[in-house]
Amino acid sequence: MSRPIRVTVWGENVHEQREPEVAARYPDGMHGAVAQGVEENLGDGVIVRTATLEQPEHGLTEEVLRETDVLTWWGHAAHGDVADEVVERVHRHVLAGMGLIVLHSGHWSKIFMKLMGTTCTLRWRSEHDREVIWTVDPTHPIARGVPHPLIIDEDEMYGEFFDIPAPDELVFISSFTGGEVFRSGLTFKRGHGKIFYFRPGDQDFPTYHHKDVRKVIANAVEWAVTVRPERTTPTLLRYETNDFFTGHGYGGAL
Repeated sequence: MSRPIRVTVWGENVHEQREPEVAARYPDGMHGAVAQGVEENLGDGVIVRTATLEQPEHGLTEEVLRETDVLTWWGHAAHGDVADEVVERVHRHVLAGMGLIVLHSGHWSKIFMKLMGTTCTLRWRSEHDREVIWTVDPTHPIARGVPHPLIIDEDEMYGEFFDIPAPDELVFISSFTGGEVFRSGLTFKRGHGKIFYFRPGDQDFPTYHHKDVRKVIANAVEWAVTVRPERTTPTLLRYETNDFFTGHGYGGAL
């Protein structure tokens, strides 16, 4: 891609408003910390904007998404407050080629569940737990420059079973002090869009200030770009006429 990657970092920004300790940990919001990590790793190769739940249309207007190559998503306390029409809009853009990076508790966001088609539930334990992230695909672009293992001294535990479809690629697996394991770095493709789910990042810990976590997210941003001359949603076209199929006027059969 000859021009900079256009990244929109979406954050719910609820915990930061309600909980002083989270605000102190993330004075620019969790979305601000994620944005800073992408910028510090990719420099002039990216143009980053942020968007939050409280903004009109959650900051994810048609214009914003049309100008977004990769969207990162963090949500937790207010999944249900995300408007269905915005979810549909994001879904359409992912299918048309926009990359999506889903972080931590975004596994239960409306958009991730819609793209996966499953409950996306998992086991969790909210304690000060040590996470060791093991690279299982060292040749993958998202693992480039990431230490093996990547160690996070304190974070929330996620454990299997993680109710998602089989991923296209498994990049990272996490282990925790209680013996739990979790598929923590996964890729999927939906339509023309590439999706990466990355587990770390509970609001009670400074995870998005961790340099190696930031490196993974920045690598994922680069990986998730789909180079297409024009973003269009996949459609069902009649071969000989190139007409869009509406379900009518074909004599009852394809």
